Amino acid sequence: MVTGAGGSIGSELCRQIVRFNPARLIMLDMGETELFNIDMEIKEGYSGLYLLSIVGDIRDKNKIKGIFNEANIDTVFHAAAYKHVPLMEANPREAILNNIYGTKVLAKISTESEAKRFIFISTDKAVNPTSVMGVTKRVAENLVLGLTNQLTSFISVRFCNVLGSRGSVVPIFQEQIKKGGPLTITDHEMKRYFMTIPESVQLVMQAGAMGNGNDVFVLDMGEPVSIY
Repeated sequence: MVTGAGGSIGSELCRQIVRFNPARLIMLDMGETELFNIDMEIKEGYSGLYLLSIVGDIRDKNKIKGIFNEANIDTVFHAAAYKHVPLMEANPREAILNNIYGTKVLAKISTESEAKRFIFISTDKAVNPTSVMGVTKRVAENLVLGLTNQLTSFISVRFCNVLGSRGSVVPIFQEQIKKGGPLTITDHEMKRYFMTIPESVQLVMQAGAMGNGNDVFVLDMGEPVSIY
């Protein structure tokens, strides 16, 4: 099962997972349009796959329990999250409910249903967090790592900046360029690490295969790039 399956990371996870011929792929997302798009794409390329696309909220205990009761889920890739930093500063309650409480619901039901692996997509902003989004991800990391047991291994993977993902800086620059500028740069000395979406997802899947539980993986992003 992939949560946040309609997002930039979640949808790429689905694209790469289907190449391994899973017995079943369950895609969960709150956004029906994004979920519809990835559902149509995968059905077109993999017509024989047992695919289940579900519109739902990870905070809905009954919904999540029902999904696990109906399907023998052995691996969960948890990509669903609120991740826009300024927006979450203005809406901390929603960040807490979704990123922490939603993760708790999903993780606890995963253990109760004896899922084998739970891979949590986190962020480098969870390191000494200074933002609401970063704090919620750090709390969620600690929460899932505390749930590791003999039946379910919990693995966290911290992302840096994923090139072209929704909410990242490059699409913002692209829109500013289309409008004739100017480009907003916080500081001339600013540097960021970047990876492409497919590269990031490949590493998430590798981390999921390598992890033994209570693991936090940080992706090697190479050399930092000057934004200027």
